Formats: sequence, structure tokens, C-alpha cells
Amino acid sequence: MKRILVLCTANSARSQMGEGLFRHEGGGRFHVESAGTRATLVRPEAIKVMAELGIDISGHRSKAVDEFYRQHFDYVVTVCDNARDNCPVFPAGTERIHWSFEDPAAVDGPEEDRLNEFRRIRDQIHGRVKQFYQEQAP
Repeated sequence: MKRILVLCTANSARSQMGEGLFRHEGGGRFHVESAGTRATLVRPEAIKVMAELGIDISGHRSKAVDEFYRQHFDYVVTVCDNARDNCPVFPAGTERIHWSFEDPAAVDGPEEDRLNEFRRIRDQIHGRVKQFYQEQAP
């Protein structure tokens, strides 16, 4: 089974949503993990907007990329520029893919404004995940 690691800065929103979307769209064909250049917590807004699609990430935890140093991944997908710039070196044979998404957690204001931003980024990630599977999945 091929393996995918989704990386972001804090492993709190974009990479967590990416992990959930890769798992959902992949139908069990890929082993998927997510991590951050540093671990924090999974944003409640990410959990909420993923649940709107029927994807439960409430059991996810934020992980630092250090947990995965000795593991092989076929694909490392960075979903923010900081993670791309600070991504550790992975062994030969690992394909690095970079998708730059804005940080939905950077939006201040009322809850509905924040949720709308999380939905917007979720939908952008979802589109790229679908495209990935169309282009690269066996």
C-alpha cells in the first residue's frame, strides 16, 4: 500500500483536513498520515467543516514531523509554504508535492466568518486531492 504524508506548519487545520480528504477519497487504497513542522492542536473549525462532508477527524491529534523521520512515504504533500521551506529530507523515491493554501486559522472575526474561510480552504484542498487521485493513483 502506498503511503502519503501531508505536512503543514502546526498540523492543526490544512494538513488535518488534507489527511481526512485523502483517506476519504482514497477509499483505503493509501495509508495517509499528517504532521506539522511543530505540533499544536486540531482546530475545532477544521473538525466542524470536515463533519459537514461526513468526514470525522475529531479523533485526530496534532503530530510533529519528527514522529515520521524513519518511515517511508511515497508522497509528501506540503500544503503551506512554511512546511515546504522547512520540510525535512525524505529518502530517495519519495515524491514531494507542494500545494500552497492560505491559513484559514489566520482569519479573525465572528465564528461564521472563520468557518467560511475553513470551508473555502477545505474545498480547495478537496479539489486538489481529487485531482491527485485522478492523475497519480493506480
